[in-house]
Amino acid sequence: MAFGALLPCEECKGQFVFKSDAYYCSGDITAWTKCVAKTQTPNRKDWVIPKEFREIPYLKKFKCKKQDRVFPPDAATANSVPPPSASAPLTETVSAPREKPLTNMKILVLGKLSKNKEEMKSIVEDLGGKMTTSANKANLCISTQKDVEKMSKKMEEVKEAKVRVVSEEFLRDVKSSNKDFQELVSLHALSPWGAEVKMEHEEMAVDGKCSKAPSMKSTGKVKEEQGPSKSEKKMKLTVKGGAAVDPDSGLEDSAHVFEKGGKIFSATLGLVDIVKGTNSYYKLQLLEDDRENRYWVFRSWGRVGTVIGSNKLEQMPSKEDAVEHFLNLYEEKTGNSWHSKNFTKYPKKFYPLEIDYGQDEEAVRKLTVGAGTKSKLAKPIQDLIKMIFDVESMKKAMVEFEIDLQKMPLGKLSKRQIQSAYSILNEVQQAVSDSGSESQILDLSNRFYTLIPHDFGMKKPPLLNNLEYIQAKVQMLDNLLDIEVAYSLLRGGNEDGDKDPIDINYEKLRTDIKVVDKDSEEAKIIKQYVKNTHAATHNAYDLKVVDIFRIEREGESQRYKPFKQLHNRQLLWHGSRTTNFAGILSQGLRIAPPEAPVTGYMFGKGIYFADMVSKSANYCHTSQADPIGLILLGEVALGNMYELKNASHITKLPKGKHSVKGLGKTAPDPTATTTLGGVEVPLGNGISTGINDTCLLYNEYIVYDVAQVNLKYLLKLKFNYKTSLW
Repeated sequence: MAFGALLPCEECKGQFVFKSDAYYCSGDITAWTKCVAKTQTPNRKDWVIPKEFREIPYLKKFKCKKQDRVFPPDAATANSVPPPSASAPLTETVSAPREKPLTNMKILVLGKLSKNKEEMKSIVEDLGGKMTTSANKANLCISTQKDVEKMSKKMEEVKEAKVRVVSEEFLRDVKSSNKDFQELVSLHALSPWGAEVKMEHEEMAVDGKCSKAPSMKSTGKVKEEQGPSKSEKKMKLTVKGGAAVDPDSGLEDSAHVFEKGGKIFSATLGLVDIVKGTNSYYKLQLLEDDRENRYWVFRSWGRVGTVIGSNKLEQMPSKEDAVEHFLNLYEEKTGNSWHSKNFTKYPKKFYPLEIDYGQDEEAVRKLTVGAGTKSKLAKPIQDLIKMIFDVESMKKAMVEFEIDLQKMPLGKLSKRQIQSAYSILNEVQQAVSDSGSESQILDLSNRFYTLIPHDFGMKKPPLLNNLEYIQAKVQMLDNLLDIEVAYSLLRGGNEDGDKDPIDINYEKLRTDIKVVDKDSEEAKIIKQYVKNTHAATHNAYDLKVVDIFRIEREGESQRYKPFKQLHNRQLLWHGSRTTNFAGILSQGLRIAPPEAPVTGYMFGKGIYFADMVSKSANYCHTSQADPIGLILLGEVALGNMYELKNASHITKLPKGKHSVKGLGKTAPDPTATTTLGGVEVPLGNGISTGINDTCLLYNEYIVYDVAQVNLKYLLKLKFNYKTSLW
């Protein structure tokens, strides 16, 4: 009362609360995010003493004088201390004190390396790791490509344990590079197995707090476990009826998930709070004995992407008690009734996530078993179909994007979910560009990570507070859209026992694919195009053409017909991940959806091409462990080009222009341009364009109408990586 009555927080209208160094807001920005406003000089108003209290002598004489409270000199002086600002480097964003990169990791060293074991041990320990000789205990194996190919008995153990093998250059880069840990693992990977590297941080409770589950009436048979759970390992889930019993319950062989009125009593919930560093899950199941009238409520909780967590199994006296306990727990954790049709998110409460009960994966497995035994397709085409429908490659791609595969498995990638995530990124981009409040960016980040669950291990989820990081997430969603298409194709359609699975999947692409004779004239021209346009700065690998396929997408040439007469038609490169090609061949190259932020693309939302093969090849995202990539050659109707030297987020082309050309410093020699089927092929060697005031090293071509593209060829390339030495 000595300083005046506190006015509500301007950010969220919440109540300020006094603490030793400042006043902190106790309100919430939205249901997703707590307000982080903090000030030493809050706005105040005069106290109004109600009539009934004026009889008290002190209050009768009380005269309010608004003034600021004096704080100790060492207290925080900022009026508001929100999360780190957009100008802060991404690596420092709301993260815990920086740990050594290999903290709590066990490293196995195999084969003949450039350094002896003692030197390797010293390097590993300096990076926070420990050496091990057991494949089963190792998080990572350091070896050479030669040793992986030789496949010694010890390497077989490493493969069996699904431990990723990386080159010794990984140790150098993990020490100095700013790249993400998983990205570095992928970059230096030598083995095709073991995509994900788990970081196990021991002796910590969920999000740094001990978590005890509230208990209810039970028969006394309560089983509670702490620490690593079975479900962290790759386990075969037993699907009964409509759901899989969580293997951590220990009842997968004797019980099933209870179902009533068509509703399965199983829920997976998520909660992300960047300020607190929370990235938690909570699983809840009501289990019924397969033979007797016995019921259990099982729950498990922990931090996403780690072995931190616990679980509890309670046997209930009756079915009614079990249902009541399940409903109470669900409402306690989410604030919503289990039977509510419209879910409402509440502050500090969990949000339900879609989960895959395993049926889709089983259906997909049937479509890949025995593939190739009855196929009538040419062998190179069979191999191509296997490659673009490879489920393991899809999972690896998602791991590289830091997607949590347990909370968002392949089968639950939905177009609607991805489009919602695009919309959030659009809002974030707007907020960052307009210098929006930190609380607004924080709220949108929480929503994004809840919608698309990420596995950050022990790291705090990074704030989406700069355009570079937002662009990376836009590209992630672009790739997820294609993976969603591929997986939907895999599990869709009717099974035909007489047809080979490869032939079934080939038909789903609705694309005529033919192998081009390697000695034909068109093959020679294409190989020359590859050889001549490999850019000098892209020197980490050489490219070898493995196969050339002539492709014709159903209906595409008809759609392209109006542009067939347009001048300036060129055969240009477009590279992409192998996991995207089922989507590209079945639906064509597409323009980003309206929900996507336009700033995620240098020249706006369009289809991008290059005349230098290696510029497009970089987008294949291959590695030493997975050196085979796919790249397209498309006939592109460019017409009159709008030439640009710097980024411009095009939403509409100037009148009379049909495409954009981003001008590069180097381009194929125009005097060597040839034609193939009436289309220009710029296959000259790279020479200087004489344009030095451009931000691009090489040309980019962008069209904004999908009908201006007619895909002609698909190439399978081998990336021969040049290994560097210490």
